[in-house]
Amino acid sequence: MATDKELSDFLASVERRAFKQAVFAVRDDEAALDIVQDAMIKLAEKYADKSAAELPPLFQRILQNTIHDWFRRQKVRNTWVTLFSNLRDEREGDDSDLLETLEAESGTQMSESSADKVERAQVMHIIEQEIQRLPTRQREAFLMRYWEDMDVAETAAVMGCSEGSVKTHCSRATHTLAQALRARGVRL
Repeated sequence: MATDKELSDFLASVERRAFKQAVFAVRDDEAALDIVQDAMIKLAEKYADKSAAELPPLFQRILQNTIHDWFRRQKVRNTWVTLFSNLRDEREGDDSDLLETLEAESGTQMSESSADKVERAQVMHIIEQEIQRLPTRQREAFLMRYWEDMDVAETAAVMGCSEGSVKTHCSRATHTLAQALRARGVRL
């Protein structure tokens, strides 16, 4: 079992290398700092009982998994951002003026037409209906991970299952939602 000093010394010794590794992977300094911090916390919380010799490979595995989780979250977030941004783009032709788009986004709700508000409400209603149709565990995992922005470990703890199960539930939920929304005419 590693002592607190050994764990602290180990984390101090790998901090810079882990940060560089994360920066090279995600190309974002702030995200890299978050990733390294999360990996260090996970190591300290879950593996403090391991010997000092076991810490380097464990930390690398945790760091890699944390980087992969970051990419998965980004992919899902980008999917949802694309879904909602495409709602406006379908109504605008290729000759739309960028300044008009910027004005509408920076303005108040008064700049949005009634038709736009109704369409947005209808699409949100469809999305909510499809989320309600998901199996219970998939719905729980999906909402905690992507709407409540909980990480995999937090979600697993709340749901009382493994992190792998959370990832599986989320993957199945996003695929099911995408198919259901396409079938109902919502373009992703």
